[in-house]
Amino acid sequence: MTDRPLTLMAVHAHPDDEATGTGGVLARYAAEGIRTVLVTCTDGGCGDGPGGVKPGDPGHDPAAVAAMRGQELKASCDVLGVSDLETLDYADSGMIGWPSNDAPGSFWQTPVEEGAARLAELMRHYRPDVVVTYDENGFYGHPDHIQAHRITMAALEMTELTPKVYWTTMPHSAMRQFEEMMRESQEDMPEPDPAEVAAMEKIGLPDDEVTTWVDTTAYSGQKFDALAAHASQGENIFFLRMGKERFGELMGMETFVRVKDATGAALPEKDLFAGLR
Repeated sequence: MTDRPLTLMAVHAHPDDEATGTGGVLARYAAEGIRTVLVTCTDGGCGDGPGGVKPGDPGHDPAAVAAMRGQELKASCDVLGVSDLETLDYADSGMIGWPSNDAPGSFWQTPVEEGAARLAELMRHYRPDVVVTYDENGFYGHPDHIQAHRITMAALEMTELTPKVYWTTMPHSAMRQFEEMMRESQEDMPEPDPAEVAAMEKIGLPDDEVTTWVDTTAYSGQKFDALAAHASQGENIFFLRMGKERFGELMGMETFVRVKDATGAALPEKDLFAGLR
């Protein structure tokens, strides 16, 4: 036994990702006295600029966007009670196929070994008991999410630490629920094309393959407010359009697949720290 607090480390790609996928667990475990460490890999410079100006359009200044999003990230962390925020500050690579994917210094162009070495230093410092990041597809195929997955798994190998390791996921039943809700909210929504359907089928897992279901209903208001802190990206954050009450009904469960464990905690589990306390 040691006096070191139990520690959760979440490794995300951009400002606002922390709230979307793990806002509930960050808020819940912070409230329970667990140290919560957020590592954000990119500066978010490929996000929307003031007035919704898009990357590549006249008036879009990636450096100014990154500075604005950095402030929003700090505000989100305050809402969620995050103990420690670490930013790697790689340049945002943008969505798959964007020219920014190939920009020197972008996260996507950074050698995995380099990013992993920096993250490994943070792991050695914080010695997390639980590490959360994305799956090998970055949950939905975003280059920076994929790269965050790669450097996290490489850093774990470098450190030889033995924490519990999780990848964020979504059960297919929840995916269907979201699709139905989007159709209800957009009556004129066209039928999706087959390529989009095929891409969506790669997201998430069958319900019986989800190993960990964490009830964060009591913290859904904080999660909503953390997302709202990223006001500059509001046009892209669909969940904010639900309103706080509907959001709480639909977003009160955060789900994961456990990929590494030294505790022997039985599956399925309801707590990322099962077997540790």
